[in-house]
Amino acid sequence: MMALFLCAVLAEYVQPGIIWQAHSSLLAQTERTYKSAPTNMLGQLMITIFRIGSIAMALCLCLCTPEHGSFATYAAVCGLIVAFLVAKMLCNLFIDYVFMISRRFMPSYEQYGDLVTMACCALFVCLPFVIRFGNAVVGVRVLAAVAILFLILWTYRLMRNYVRSLMAIVYIALYICTLEVLPLGLLFYLSSKTITLI
Repeated sequence: MMALFLCAVLAEYVQPGIIWQAHSSLLAQTERTYKSAPTNMLGQLMITIFRIGSIAMALCLCLCTPEHGSFATYAAVCGLIVAFLVAKMLCNLFIDYVFMISRRFMPSYEQYGDLVTMACCALFVCLPFVIRFGNAVVGVRVLAAVAILFLILWTYRLMRNYVRSLMAIVYIALYICTLEVLPLGLLFYLSSKTITLI
């Protein structure tokens, strides 16, 4: 946990606002920028490591039994999350190539990253309590609560930005179910299988 915390601090240090902007822009009508900070590759790498590490740690705490809890298990779940993110990125690139929507949805990609950062910060804050209670049921509830909050906020941002008709609501619902809810369920299932195999 200390290494993940240091990654978050380093990310905020080398790219000021990378975490704060995620929180401050949630309810803003327009996307805010913090001190017009340019994108820093090291900052992006550190915040990506923080996100992956926080999600992997939450999954391990929820799904691991004492005999399966090890660094190898944690590394395997991290690898699974990386593979999951690469597959999702390839799907998004394919959809962008077919429908040519990158210009229209580029602000949404940035907002999505902000929401993921917020969700991972919430997970990270909850992890010490999950460790303290040492109860898998508590961990699953915390993980589910953060996932549901993330989906609600992401739906809210999409609806506020793109709802112009009833069909837009249908498209957003299909998008959320296909590219968010289903992959999250699949990630949870594959993580449980990976942990039991190791």
